Amino acid sequence: MNTAYGEDFPDDLWVCELGLIPYPDAVAVQQRVHERRRLDEIPDTLLLLEHPPVFTRGRRSRDEELPFGEDFYRERGVDVIATNRGGRVTYHGPGQLVGYPIMRIDSTHVHLRRMEQAIIDALRDDGIGARSRCAEGPDYTGVWVDERKIASIGVHVARGVTTHGFAVNVENDLAPFSWVIACGLPGAEMTSVANELGTHSAGTAERFPRTMAERFCEAHGRRARFVSAGRLGLGDVQAEPAVLEAAAGR
Repeated sequence: MNTAYGEDFPDDLWVCELGLIPYPDAVAVQQRVHERRRLDEIPDTLLLLEHPPVFTRGRRSRDEELPFGEDFYRERGVDVIATNRGGRVTYHGPGQLVGYPIMRIDSTHVHLRRMEQAIIDALRDDGIGARSRCAEGPDYTGVWVDERKIASIGVHVARGVTTHGFAVNVENDLAPFSWVIACGLPGAEMTSVANELGTHSAGTAERFPRTMAERFCEAHGRRARFVSAGRLGLGDVQAEPAVLEAAAGR
């Protein structure tokens, strides 16, 4: 462990809330944090954020999963971007919680299963019973409520350190999922925390990131330590000041 971040907190997992960030900017942020983690300048870190509307294409995606053509989606304000994560096509938009764990791992399988369990535990805190369907094949990676998908997962590993991660539908618009073959599963029904609870209850979107961070850290046997973007060397990232102040004060 590099003393640049100290040996006084060996059980800490850093958590940084970054607000709403365009997808390409978030990829650049991950690359910067990945390099620092690879060099042991910082500990394992979880980035929490949201994206403006975008469809992302994983390494196994196919053109037919975007049946209307990319121009159709862009005309409706949704960009289409290829990415190096695993998985197929998915949608990101405001109101969806995206988590990018930048972590040193030994097993991709274990990493995926721990993410699923952390999301299941966080949803249980809101009274939602969810489950993994990983045994049904790679296209079923993620978290489901009965037959409805509430969270998607896709990762990339380089030099033993991960990027990309998970997206949990909290209060986002679900309609764009119906414009594509989401996750390579024709007819797959998507859901959200708000949809399952039958309400857009006050505080759901504000509360869930904290719950998700705590459950994620628990799944890894670690303690959440909230830090600012500046602590990660991301002082130029355009994040919401109130979010960073709240995170740094926890």
